[in-house]
Amino acid sequence: MTSVALASHAALAQTPNPIDPTTAVRSPPLAAALSPNAAQSTTQSVDDALRAYFERRQKALNTRTAENDYQYGVKAYECYSDFFVNHCLTRARDQMRETRQAIRADQLALDDEQRAERAKERNQQTALKQAQYDAGALQRAANEKANQQAFDEKQRRNALAAVQRQADAPRRAANQAAYDRKQADYQKQLDDARARGVQDAQEREQKAERYDQKQQDAAQHRAEVEARQQEAARKQQEKAQQAQQRQEQLK
Repeated sequence: MTSVALASHAALAQTPNPIDPTTAVRSPPLAAALSPNAAQSTTQSVDDALRAYFERRQKALNTRTAENDYQYGVKAYECYSDFFVNHCLTRARDQMRETRQAIRADQLALDDEQRAERAKERNQQTALKQAQYDAGALQRAANEKANQQAFDEKQRRNALAAVQRQADAPRRAANQAAYDRKQADYQKQLDDARARGVQDAQEREQKAERYDQKQQDAAQHRAEVEARQQEAARKQQEKAQQAQQRQEQLK
């Protein structure tokens, strides 16, 4: 066995099972695609399960593509040990292209399904939002009606208050005039009280001055009286002494 044959035999020993070009990865029903664990799981949503399903299909297509390329490489290598090399390479290339086209068809189908699913999800989200919007329409209408009624009631109260203010204007003016007069009378009373206070203070000061003057006059009068009395006593004492002296002389 030549080295080329040995290499070919070793390559064939490592080659995966041949791929049937007519075999395609088609989308089975969703119920069959979901695993029992995923179907029974309470934590994985249907969207997550469907996404995992698409990922498994894409992985299978990637595996088929890798196997197809690998088998083409092996067959092309073996062709160089064949007498009709070009013919062998052409058959290997045709088989590889046929398988690649089948994979491509499955890839396009998968892409279409995923686009359709995304469009379906968008439509569902749009429908859900529209349903939520429609469900809130009655409440919004009720709120708008309540807001309008509250606004109208506020406007009505404001208008009524304005009418009442206009009607009460003469009474308020009279009350203001009476208040002003009362304030003026009160201010006059304060001014009069202040004036009387000033006058009383002046009178008290004058009385105190007159009292002090009287006290000074009385003290001066007493001093003068005491001085006259002392002078009279002195003169009386001198007269008594002179009389005594004369009597002594006559003896």
